[in-house]
Amino acid sequence: MNFSQLALILLARKRIILLTLFLTVATTTAVTLRMEKVYVGTTSVLIDYKGADPITGIVMQAMLLPGYMATQMDIIGSHNVALKVVDMLKLDQEPETIQSFNLATKGQGSIRDWLADNLLTSLEVKPSKESNVITIGYKGTDPQLVAKLANSFVQAYIQTSLELKVEPARQQAAWFDEQIKGLRVRVEEAQKQLSDYQRETGVLTVEGRLDVESARLAELSSQLVTAQTQTYDSVTRQRQISGAHAKGKLGELPEILNNNLIQSLKGELAKAERKLAEVSVRVDKNHPQYVSAMSEVQSLKQKIADEIQSARGSMENAATQAQQRENELKKALAEQKAHVIELKQQHGRSDLLAQEMASAQAALDSTTQRANQIRLESQRNLTDIAVLNPAITPLKPAKPKVVLNIALSFLMGTLLGLGFGFLSEVMDRRIRSAEDITGSLGLPVLAVISAASVSRAGRRRGPSK
Repeated sequence: MNFSQLALILLARKRIILLTLFLTVATTTAVTLRMEKVYVGTTSVLIDYKGADPITGIVMQAMLLPGYMATQMDIIGSHNVALKVVDMLKLDQEPETIQSFNLATKGQGSIRDWLADNLLTSLEVKPSKESNVITIGYKGTDPQLVAKLANSFVQAYIQTSLELKVEPARQQAAWFDEQIKGLRVRVEEAQKQLSDYQRETGVLTVEGRLDVESARLAELSSQLVTAQTQTYDSVTRQRQISGAHAKGKLGELPEILNNNLIQSLKGELAKAERKLAEVSVRVDKNHPQYVSAMSEVQSLKQKIADEIQSARGSMENAATQAQQRENELKKALAEQKAHVIELKQQHGRSDLLAQEMASAQAALDSTTQRANQIRLESQRNLTDIAVLNPAITPLKPAKPKVVLNIALSFLMGTLLGLGFGFLSEVMDRRIRSAEDITGSLGLPVLAVISAASVSRAGRRRGPSK
């Protein structure tokens, strides 16, 4: 089928096509004009999200922002927000609404939940593709009511967003308060244990005393070493004295030889012995001079012997005192060591109690700081949501769109008309051109009589009589 055949078919079936077009446009126009007008109240909110919490300063990763926007959309379309709209506008108290609820549910269930579900069916939430703006639309038959409901959804959304942030913070603040009470009791107990221990030991600062007692211990150790050296020397001299006494050679000891008094007495003894020798040459042993000289010699010898014994006793006494001093220093050193060990134990116990108190205080301080932060979060009334464009009463309905529907009806009517025209042609096929004879019947065309030729032939014959 070529274009000329198609044109002939359309011309032949133009009545069907035009009738179908007319009926389609007329029906569409009538239905559109009879349709109930639907208005849409539209408002937009800006999620001014900077990625950082104003109190904690925690920064959210940029990859989480799309999920954040999707979460906000889910909150707007949630049942909780719809319930707040119902309570805000007191829709559940209107007599007509109560009657509709009773008819729809036969009085079963909650009217608030029923209204919230119905409100959500007419709510439209659309995010912006390249910005943080969310558009909230509400459709209905009353232009003033849809604008009011759209704005109410925004206010309910802001209120719900605040509650979702504030309520967990309040619960956490209450939990932190309980923890702070326990930590404060722990700090008080640690302080009491440290104070009681310091009072029992009578020590306020163990570290200073420990340094003093350690220095004293070092001094006693040094004195003991010196005393042991002295004792060793004294015992060695005592042994020498005992050996010399057994051999009768006390006078040969260095201590005796270096004794000035003994040396002086020996000098006097030498003089007395010379005098006795001189006297013994002149007089007899019974002579008074001889007796006197002999007495002087014996007296000097006795003095020398007494001084030697006295020197021996002094050296032996010095050795005994050195041993006693060594023993006393050993005892004092042992007592000092025990005292220093006790002080160290006290110092360790005091440090442990101080560390426990510091640890409890640090835990209390950090918990109090976090609790103050949570408490501040629970009291804030600011969000990152701002109303960009509040909904206003729409002047024109969003539906139905008369011009668009009529234009579409012209298109659909034309397509339907063409379809019906071709269908009728298929059902009642006729010869409309020479190509139809050749193609359909397979007969050759000898001549073609056009409508113009028939008209001219008729005019030549003239009117019939």
